[in-house]
Amino acid sequence: MKLLGFIGGMNWRSTIEYYKTINYLVNQKLGGNHSARVIIYSVDFEEILTLEMENNWGIIKDKMVDISKSLESAGAKGIVICSNTMHLIAEDLQKMINIPIINVIDATAEEIKKNKINSIGLLGTKFTMEGEFYKKRLENKHRLRVLVPDLKDIELINNIIYKELAYGEINLNSKKEIIRIIERLSIDGAEGIILGCTELPMIINSKENELPLFDTLSIHMAAAMNFSLKD
Repeated sequence: MKLLGFIGGMNWRSTIEYYKTINYLVNQKLGGNHSARVIIYSVDFEEILTLEMENNWGIIKDKMVDISKSLESAGAKGIVICSNTMHLIAEDLQKMINIPIINVIDATAEEIKKNKINSIGLLGTKFTMEGEFYKKRLENKHRLRVLVPDLKDIELINNIIYKELAYGEINLNSKKEIIRIIERLSIDGAEGIILGCTELPMIINSKENELPLFDTLSIHMAAAMNFSLKD
């Protein structure tokens, strides 16, 4: 079993879910008392979030390079960034290290294509929905059509993530708004929805709408498990 290096803490609640999920999947696969071989480097999210809001991605990249190199030095054979948003710097980060980053965008795209879906709605933070890094990788590398909400709804989802879900708060009115946004994307042609933020499954699940939902945390961990166990 290959040792995995997790970059977590963005935020710590979702990192707990990452750790629980990878261990559950490994145990399901191998049985007995097996669990995943993982090193977790957990950042101070306040520091990272402040840099995100100030658009200081160069400083964030430098910090992530240092963290990745430390995980590599500790013996990790693959890196898992426990955040969709932080994949904004994944391509640049990959160039600076000698071990692979298990990319959540690629893993999610492969799952979408298995379901024979060509047009996908994308929900996440403002950085994820408005940035080119997620959409362009899905469009250019995987030939998927990507739909995002309008600017007003992007702001709404971003606020729900950072002001509610990041603190573990579930607001029923916010749930209704997310369901409304998904229905709007469906009308526009989306055949499924990427829950492109690890907090979103806290507030919405596949039983609450007709479109298939792609939980990136679960998909990411399945890809990480397969990497870890592959000869």
